[in-house]
Amino acid sequence: MLYIGLICSIIVIAIVAKLLLKDFYPQAVLLISGLMMLGLAHFIGNKAAVYDTNSGIPIFDIFEFIKDSFSKTNANVGLMIMTIGGFVAYMDKIGASEALVKVALKPLAFLKKFPNITAVALIPIGQLIFICVPSAAGFGLLLMASVFPILVNLGVSRLAAVSIITGCTSFCIGPASVITASAVEIAGIETVPYFINQQIPIAIILNLVLMISYFLVNKYYDKQDKINFAEVKQESKTKEIAPAIYALLPVLPLILLLSFSGVFTVFPIQLKIETTTAMIISLFVGLIFEFIRTKNIKAVFASIKIFLDGMGDIFKSVVTLIIVAEIFANGLIALGFMDGLISISTQLGFGAKGIGIIMTLMIFLAAILMGSGNAAFFAFGPLIPNVAKQFGVSSTSILLPMNLSASMGRAISPIAGVLIATAEVAGVPVMAIVKRNLIPVFAVLLTLLIYHFGLCF
Repeated sequence: MLYIGLICSIIVIAIVAKLLLKDFYPQAVLLISGLMMLGLAHFIGNKAAVYDTNSGIPIFDIFEFIKDSFSKTNANVGLMIMTIGGFVAYMDKIGASEALVKVALKPLAFLKKFPNITAVALIPIGQLIFICVPSAAGFGLLLMASVFPILVNLGVSRLAAVSIITGCTSFCIGPASVITASAVEIAGIETVPYFINQQIPIAIILNLVLMISYFLVNKYYDKQDKINFAEVKQESKTKEIAPAIYALLPVLPLILLLSFSGVFTVFPIQLKIETTTAMIISLFVGLIFEFIRTKNIKAVFASIKIFLDGMGDIFKSVVTLIIVAEIFANGLIALGFMDGLISISTQLGFGAKGIGIIMTLMIFLAAILMGSGNAAFFAFGPLIPNVAKQFGVSSTSILLPMNLSASMGRAISPIAGVLIATAEVAGVPVMAIVKRNLIPVFAVLLTLLIYHFGLCF
């Protein structure tokens, strides 16, 4: 039954890929194909259930699972993404993003001669922030609100800027990372030693490769696309420019998250603020700023509609796709796609290095397919201790590259929430971002495989 499920899932994947290439509505394609795989899993007797409900009537269980997916996503990551989308829309409307650009351009004016160097310099800085704000979609939208306008006005093309911002999410590391938490739990080790001794050394090398790759790739594509910087600047001049103090507003969520992240001890009070809370606090600070500037309480109250409209736009374009992508991913798991791939790899008789490389590549491909590094890692990760024990190696020796490759795969997945969300804000096609991310991501994946399995394994 395992291989029947694997064959069926491959057929479904091929059909889904063909439909998406023909511009079918992706939410519908992923939802219906996910439902089909969940139903087929019941039909062929696959016991790999991915939902808790067991009413005795499979069709009811499947639709209950859909309801649970919407409820869970909207209550957690969906709400966070919507509040960030609303905040970005509000900052743009009141001119705060433009104020940030105006303030930042004064001390950074000399960097206009080196826009591409300035852009890639964001990668290590972005990685540090991503450690504290480990939601890829949330992090991407935060940088779209604060850093993206600065890069564009320094002469970086919109596509280059958004590709580098998404590229900053290529390595999901740090104590706050969900994948890190899962990895240390599976391996039975402490989080901080894993972060300091395992993740940081290899992340430094991979970040250097990523910086060089993005510099060369974006320089090439900008020349091919014949980016007209004059047109970009003309577009930005049409927006309202707020007072200079408004430049604080787009970066206020970052300040709050870093100050109360639990990683840095800034205040004696032990308080941790989540991304959604930081967005809401920053929104109300913006409303106060607007009231002081306009003295029009009715207009300030009415401006909240901009925030709510922004939340709605992000829900229909981003959150719904994240939900159906999760249903699609669970359909693959239920059908035995993951188990089948692992079984084949084991039967081929690969050694520890071979199994490690295959597992790293499989989780990379799964993340691309699912649009989620978390989902891919959660599917593969728990299987590693038994595999490692069979070959007499430590679990972390296989889990570490899987940890990194899961987030790398997400960075080039056209259905990943971070790519969809940032593309929506930047007004560029998702596939254009994927095209620019492909070479840098494959370069760091190759570096990871050579460095870890060739030199350190």
